[in-house]
Amino acid sequence: MSRLKVSYTSRDFSIDDFENDVWQSAEETILHLYWSGALAETERHAKARLVWNKKALFVRFEGNQRELLIVNSKPNTKEKSVGLWQRDVFEIFVAPDIENPGRYFEFEAAPTGEWLDIKIEILPNGKRKVDFEYNSKIKVAAKILENKVFAVMKITWEAFGKKPRENDFWCGNLFRCIGIGKNRGYLAWQPTRTKKPNFHVPEAFGKFQFVKH
Repeated sequence: MSRLKVSYTSRDFSIDDFENDVWQSAEETILHLYWSGALAETERHAKARLVWNKKALFVRFEGNQRELLIVNSKPNTKEKSVGLWQRDVFEIFVAPDIENPGRYFEFEAAPTGEWLDIKIEILPNGKRKVDFEYNSKIKVAAKILENKVFAVMKITWEAFGKKPRENDFWCGNLFRCIGIGKNRGYLAWQPTRTKKPNFHVPEAFGKFQFVKH
């Protein structure tokens, strides 16, 4: 199981400060593969950095953007956007119990600042139990530049019902959806290698290690 480090900071900081020094000291994870394991085009690659403090988990995505953005022309950032996964979006799945990865949380953020939070459980029959009423109180900031898009999420530990300690391992995955129609791309940190694009494969999750150095 692949691992990425979640860097600790004693500071709190504004999530719309996309170039804050906190991010520069965090490990950079590259999303350069499609869900199938095939190499994605460079202009679709993305980077993710994860940071934690005593209050929350912070996730910063940066994506190359050299094609038409597929976004809502009238974004609603006040409430969750069900169906956000059908447009350009960054996603993180987080399972706080590494022994039970089939119970996890899905968080999405679009370049427009739209967001979605969902609580999910994979049942013994393989079906998904999805709670769209789940309220993580997620905060999102985003911006669009000429050839790049950014999104930052802040998710407090109350959203997970537990708080990590130093060197704890949680698990999950990171994703990017980009494009439309036959040209739509589904990038994954840990490819799920399903026949059709499918991110909901806990068996493919990697490890998130919470470190303080």
